[in-house]
Amino acid sequence: MPPAPPLRATRPGRRSGRRLTIAVGAALAVGALITAFPFVWMLFSSVKPQSESIDYPPKLLPQEPTFEYYVRLFTELDFGRYLVNTLIVVAIGAVGLLFMAMAGFAFAKYDFRGKGGLFFLVIATMMIPVQVTMIPTYLILNGFKLTNTLVGIALPTLVSGFGIFLFRQFMVTIPTEMLEAARIDGAGEIRTFLTIVLPMSKPILAVQAVLTFIAGWNSFLWPLIIASDQKLYTLSVGLALLNQQLAVNPSLQMAAASVMVVPILIVFIVFQRHVVQGFALSGLK
Repeated sequence: MPPAPPLRATRPGRRSGRRLTIAVGAALAVGALITAFPFVWMLFSSVKPQSESIDYPPKLLPQEPTFEYYVRLFTELDFGRYLVNTLIVVAIGAVGLLFMAMAGFAFAKYDFRGKGGLFFLVIATMMIPVQVTMIPTYLILNGFKLTNTLVGIALPTLVSGFGIFLFRQFMVTIPTEMLEAARIDGAGEIRTFLTIVLPMSKPILAVQAVLTFIAGWNSFLWPLIIASDQKLYTLSVGLALLNQQLAVNPSLQMAAASVMVVPILIVFIVFQRHVVQGFALSGLK
């Protein structure tokens, strides 16, 4: 007798699966719209004239859009200086990527006395709240005459235990044989690190670059403590100062909030693929 034909999925089963997919997709779309609505409201409110921003009932779309308040932020309210200060803090923090990558590589590929204990101390720093270390850090920077400076604002966040942990977890996956082959060919440790390890670590570098950018861009409490001169404030401090000074101009406040939020969103969109890949390859969920 000829073999029986293979069983195929019945049409009711296919229809139920298709309906479930449509229902899940619709639920996700509704959730995405609800999540994005405050962001969309902020952008539209930032280009509304003041008369429209205080209308009741409020309207989502501006009737006469204007970029007056963005111009005012950078011409009258010193947000240009705050932006430059924030970019300098972020740039200084980016230097720490190299230090964290070197530390992660050492913990991943070198054997030395006290390696386990040192790595435990690095992990233990992740359990200490930042607020606990603020006073000792301030006293140390004050002793080095770095208070009220942009370097003093950026220096405490130059290296983090979580960053070292991320680099270590990723670099463990780099084949040791490849590094040994480079050493046999005459490459030194620095050349091996710069020409082999770092190019292979692009995903985790992108992850840590995004995290460093967000931390520097959103820094608020530490700049407020370390800087007594208003000319050294970052964007987040300037935004809080603006909210205290002006309480009757929602459009201006929304424009300042957009200046804070939009760059972070752009950076995440650009590096999104690398961020997901980096977390997946480093064994984190």
